[in-house]
Formats: sequence, structure tokens, C-alpha cells
Amino acid sequence: MKKIIAIYCSLFLAIVFTACSVSYGFQGGKLNYDIVKTITIQDFVNRAPLVNPDLAPTFDRALRDRFVEQTRLTAVDNNADIEIEGEITGYGIMGTAVKEDAYASQTRLTISIRVIYTNNKEEGSDVDQTFTAFREFPASSSLEEVQGSLVSEIVTELVDMIYNATVANW
Repeated sequence: MKKIIAIYCSLFLAIVFTACSVSYGFQGGKLNYDIVKTITIQDFVNRAPLVNPDLAPTFDRALRDRFVEQTRLTAVDNNADIEIEGEITGYGIMGTAVKEDAYASQTRLTISIRVIYTNNKEEGSDVDQTFTAFREFPASSSLEEVQGSLVSEIVTELVDMIYNATVANW
């Protein structure tokens, strides 16, 4: 009886270890680093009707940091394999949740950025798209009180969206 149990246990373990395998893979992106080596990111002009003077430099710095830190691309001033340019097209607030007294209880800060991504080495990789992200905050707070942290969060989300749409393989 012990022999039969031992055989079944051995057989069971052999099946479990050979049949169950987990395989993880991560592709670093869709860039071919044999062909694409340099990047230029132009300053984004703020053309939004409501202008936050800190938004453009904050966004520019975050976008450059992401591409330089998370790719093997070298930043150059011109004649790059990849060129990114664009403009800030929207920065605005609006009430979103209305209370029983017809006043807004939540306010939404929305930022929109148009990005033109040109890959001069690989056809079919270009992107011309507007990305939009927002955060809500209590209407009892003024924009000045929450603007710094909200802009930081929104810029991070926008940079993620742009990176994923252009060079990440998601």
C-alpha cells in the first residue's frame, strides 16, 4: 500500500511540476535601438485660454526626464531620430457635482496637450494626438490652494499616456 501511495505521489508531483509553468516576459518598448538612437523634445508652447505659468516648464521637464530615464535614447538639440513637439491646448476648471442648493460641490481641473511625435527612422510610428487628464477637488478649496499638487499629478498622468502611446509597447 505504501508503494502505491508513493507512486501516486511521485506521479502527481511529476505532473504538477511539468504541467504548471509560469512564464513572464517584458518587452522594453517598441523602439529598435539599432536604428533609433537620438531624441529631441521641443519646449511645449502654452496656448490654453487660461494660462498657468508653471505648467509648460513643469510638463517639459517631466516629459524629458521620462524619455531620457526610461529609454536608451540620447537627447540632442536637432536632427534627432525621434522628434517630439506640441502645445498645451487646454487648462481649465469647471464644476462637476451639484449639491441640492444648485452650487457645485466638486470642481474639475482639466489639462489637454497636443503631441506630435515623429520617428524619422521607422515608418508608421508617428503620432499626432491630444491627451487629456483631469483631477477633481472640493469646490470649497480655491484653485490656488490645490493647483500645485493637482498639476503635478495630472502632468505625471499625461506623461505616462504620451510615453505609452509613442514608445512603450502597451
